[in-house]
Amino acid sequence: MKPLRFALLTSLFLALLAPSQAAHHEEGFVPLFDGKTLDGWRVVGGTGEFKVENGMIVGYGENVKGNTFLRTEQTYTDFDLRFSYKREHGNSGMMFRALQRPGENGRVNGYQCEHGNRPERAWSGGLFDEARRGWLQPHSTDPRGQAAFTSQGQRIIKLEQWNDVRVRCEGNVTKIWFNGELRVHFVDTDKEHNTLEGFFGLQVHSGDKSLVTWKDLRIKELK
Repeated sequence: MKPLRFALLTSLFLALLAPSQAAHHEEGFVPLFDGKTLDGWRVVGGTGEFKVENGMIVGYGENVKGNTFLRTEQTYTDFDLRFSYKREHGNSGMMFRALQRPGENGRVNGYQCEHGNRPERAWSGGLFDEARRGWLQPHSTDPRGQAAFTSQGQRIIKLEQWNDVRVRCEGNVTKIWFNGELRVHFVDTDKEHNTLEGFFGLQVHSGDKSLVTWKDLRIKELK
């Protein structure tokens, strides 16, 4: 067989193989929302807004008063969550295993994967404990860890572009990958705040202007 023909056949074979490999890699994952409506979700907190646009969830607002969250009605324990986001204005994040204080519009608190708006700090993908302990990784009392985390962030974060995120929780262990690199490996030994079950929540942070979009939200529950 001539080299050129062999090369073309090889390329075709790999192209046909790739989708099956991707499907195997994503085996067991299901969408976290239906791509058309916000059924199964509700808005709590401040004055930010959410909508579905082109199969994606858009969080937005101007002069937003109070952190606002689009939260799932359902709660989850152990899981592998994957999604992409693009932050254009304001601070944001993805809550997971989150809780809500009593009341229809009670304060949301718990674990959050940061979608930061400070390029010089570059802590997107970090682990923040919303309305409780603050920064868990990098920790607020670890300057050396903060410096390393910032250096990695400045290298991998795509400002105002799509970023791929993976959050995996098993027991008291949380791991976060950001654009393919491990960003967080946190073991929570604080029995008072170690939340093992809660909802997901997309954040519109309080402030002058917010615009952030999420897509391809999918989850695999770990049994």
